[in-house]
Amino acid sequence: MCMAEASIRLADQEQARALFGPQDEFLRRVRAATSASVVLRGNEIRVFGTQSQVNDCCRILNDWQNLIAANGELLESDVLRTLNTDRLSPTDEDRERRRNGAMDATAGRTPAPRSAGAVRPRTEGQRRYMQAMRDQSLVFCEGPAGSGKTYLAVAMALQALESEDVRKVVLVRPAVEAGEKLGFLPGDMQAKVNPYLRPLLDAINDMLDFDQVRRYMSNDVIEVIPLAFMRGRTLNDTFMILDEGQNTTVTQMKMFLTRMGVNSRIVVTGDCTQNDLPDHAASGLTDGIRRLSGIDGVAIVRLTGKDIVRHRLVREIVSAYDDGEAAVC
Repeated sequence: MCMAEASIRLADQEQARALFGPQDEFLRRVRAATSASVVLRGNEIRVFGTQSQVNDCCRILNDWQNLIAANGELLESDVLRTLNTDRLSPTDEDRERRRNGAMDATAGRTPAPRSAGAVRPRTEGQRRYMQAMRDQSLVFCEGPAGSGKTYLAVAMALQALESEDVRKVVLVRPAVEAGEKLGFLPGDMQAKVNPYLRPLLDAINDMLDFDQVRRYMSNDVIEVIPLAFMRGRTLNDTFMILDEGQNTTVTQMKMFLTRMGVNSRIVVTGDCTQNDLPDHAASGLTDGIRRLSGIDGVAIVRLTGKDIVRHRLVREIVSAYDDGEAAVC
């Protein structure tokens, strides 16, 4: 049997992510539908198989590229329709999702998670932050609430995991209460620490579907733990994120930073104006920025109110509270 080969050039890796779908779901479907072998090499898709298989596969991929160019995204209904498994026209939900990016393609389902690779910086400060995470082994990011410190760090960690730059992602948070004493929480250890770790879990769930999150966490690929559980560990090939770094003591920050093993990266995020340590004890974030700035391989990024991307009122609220106050860091 005569085998054939063809190639399709892509503009960049982001086009490949849009074309292949969440967790490469669309890629698996086109392989199953055409029996062709599809491989991504750099910015080029290589298709192998019989001439008929290659032609069918290239036709589908080209159709998908046209849909992405026209609509800015590829929906599941587009994929099903192109593969002739669903001849229905786009649903009202599809059209609504294209208008506002908020609804899933299938009625009755919760919105599909965003791909980590689809996360983009929306301000110049966020762009510098993401570039620093790509270039440096240790990044401190200090900035106000809503500026994307945690969300972008989680996105970069999941991208590193998907591209196999690291084998594990560890998300860490100090278990410090924000000005209130909650007393003894019911349940086992996981239930007790869950409220402190919830912001990190929310970011993960926004980018991965439920089954994948559960699989990663059960296989220890993603670990979300309180800071106290980091003592004594050395983590190789790991992307580590310490959230709410302003609520660590100097000793805790030193302990966390020295967990870094071979081929590991660390991102520390926090807001120096929201120190919840007892009696406003010295913050490990402030101290770490002071001690480590200027060291090769360490980046310090400061986001401002201009980088806030939540509701517009959040920016105004932060500005009102900051009026007349100098930043602590």
